[in-house]
Amino acid sequence: MSSIAFIGLGHMGGPMALNLAKAGHQVAVYDRDAAVLARVAKQGCRPASGVADAVKTAGAVITMLPAGRHVAEVYLGAGGVLGGAQPGALLIDCSTIDVATARLVGAQAQAKGFAMLDAPVSGGVAGAAAATLTFMVGGEAGAFERGKPILAAMGKTVVHAGGAGTGQAAKICNNLILGISMIGVAEAFVLAEQLGLEAGKLFEVASKSSGQCWALTSYCPVPGPVPASPANRDYQPGFTAQMMLKDLRLAAEAGASGRVASPLGAQAAQVYQLMENAGMGSTDFSGVIKLLRAKV
Repeated sequence: MSSIAFIGLGHMGGPMALNLAKAGHQVAVYDRDAAVLARVAKQGCRPASGVADAVKTAGAVITMLPAGRHVAEVYLGAGGVLGGAQPGALLIDCSTIDVATARLVGAQAQAKGFAMLDAPVSGGVAGAAAATLTFMVGGEAGAFERGKPILAAMGKTVVHAGGAGTGQAAKICNNLILGISMIGVAEAFVLAEQLGLEAGKLFEVASKSSGQCWALTSYCPVPGPVPASPANRDYQPGFTAQMMLKDLRLAAEAGASGRVASPLGAQAAQVYQLMENAGMGSTDFSGVIKLLRAKV
């Protein structure tokens, strides 16, 4: 049993914190949203009055926050993690943020004597609830070995990607593939509809031939072929179009800083931006098929 502080209890963070409590850990939780904090606390976690209160006795600190600026504030700001955590605490940031901020915060943590991991996740809200997430982890090998049992309580796959920042790199590269491939799959189904080819028949063919990919076989954007996909619940997320757009922008920023061309990534970001502009930002990103049917 470990004493863990968990900061950030949104759609992903709340279920993750609860899975740690179910695994027998003592979990102190904090979120700026008092209603969210109260809801999670009722299910076996200790509510903290702030970041400093949450981390003061924790052997490990986990954060799940919206963006790089929030991560920097929570770790480096007044009353933040680096100023309040006990010596020797392991710091794990599970947010999806830019690589530069991840490395900056990691370096500041190291300078203060803390081991830190960047450990963004894949698997969406369903994976967070079911403790089946995939963690892509950057940081020193020793810190990874310390953190692996904790992460394993929240997911089924924990991969050490390399040094600081490589967890974030793995996440944005993975979602670059996913965001692009989902648009391709959705385009194919819309074309099939126009050509009189049944969706089930296209799935039967493509899922067993060269069109096979995760966006098709695990997250099919049309109802029917994959019962667990958001298409069967009116594209309730899941993983929102807004979140996909965020990750594609992170990929674009990283590519620009390294002068890496990503023409398809740029085009994909424009498509998900159209979803957001159309009021579909909170729809699952596989709902891009609805946008394509509208011939935008």
